[in-house]
Amino acid sequence: MACISPDGKPTESGTKLLRALKSGLSSAEDIAQDTGLPLFRVRSGLRELAGAELVIEKGEGYELSPKGNELIG
Repeated sequence: MACISPDGKPTESGTKLLRALKSGLSSAEDIAQDTGLPLFRVRSGLRELAGAELVIEKGEGYELSPKGNELIG
């Protein structure tokens, strides 16, 4: 499950993760429960989104980066 398409934009799954972060969730476990995606996919997706500078890893959780926040609106 790729979270970033070849053109650099979030896929449907990536958008779900970004929206979950925007709603205030920060842990992979909470995001998995909210989105219905398997935890291992959420974790790999968050790493991919962090690599694209759309999210920032903060301790045990994640938050939207300014770039991710702008993209998700």
